[in-house]
Amino acid sequence: MSSQPPPEEVLAAFGVAGCPVARLAGGQGTSWRAAEVVFKPAGQSMQELEWLAGVYSQVRGSGFRIARQRRAVTGAVCVDGWSATDYVAGRHADRRWAEAVAVGERLHAALAGLARPGFLDRRQSPWAIGDRVAWGDLPVARFARVPHIRRLAAAMRAVTAPSQLIHGDLGGNVIYHDVLPPAVIDFSPYWRPAAFASAIVVADALVWEGADTSILSAVGHIGDFGQYLLRALIYRAVTDSVLSKLDPAAEDSGNDPYAPAVDLACQLAA
Repeated sequence: MSSQPPPEEVLAAFGVAGCPVARLAGGQGTSWRAAEVVFKPAGQSMQELEWLAGVYSQVRGSGFRIARQRRAVTGAVCVDGWSATDYVAGRHADRRWAEAVAVGERLHAALAGLARPGFLDRRQSPWAIGDRVAWGDLPVARFARVPHIRRLAAAMRAVTAPSQLIHGDLGGNVIYHDVLPPAVIDFSPYWRPAAFASAIVVADALVWEGADTSILSAVGHIGDFGQYLLRALIYRAVTDSVLSKLDPAAEDSGNDPYAPAVDLACQLAA
């Protein structure tokens, strides 16, 4: 993706021609703000961008804000490879995992009842692969060499909670404001039980962000949480493997960030 700002013709297409452009912190460094519009190189298909614009127009709820998809003055959702959303005020903050879980639950209550988007079946990204392995849509055996996968899979049993539309990457995509409710950005749609989204927040916090077992107080109300945490860890571990970020020898290196979280998930699931 380009590290350059959107060109003037893209700004004009979204109604902010001539406005100063500033790079936004966070993410991959490819998001830019002009007036009340945030631009980023479109990483989704046109079908997904159209769907996002339609879904955002339907979402209503309290206790959260969302960065709604913007259309150009022509009605297009993408111009010269750039998409746009509303700017929402706020800042990223470390270690606010309980708040991320809570705002996710409020968002998912507002998303409940929306239809499953067909494009999910066609996604082939590393994250889509990890999700399918976690939920049995792809065989775990294909990834048996990924550290901990066989142990995590052996501890799994069926869950009965219904699937719905969820945001599958809340941890780094909730921003906070001193007065306004938290805002959710960069919607990553999946069709899974809402508790899976909370488990991903917890898994990321345990593996990468220095959380300890006290984080479980944020999800103590979720029945059978261990089962969701098992799946969240499979999802992340397989995705990391596909992205080649995880060294297969890490489990034996003494520097395995997944090991404590895997131990905890297996204990919870027992």
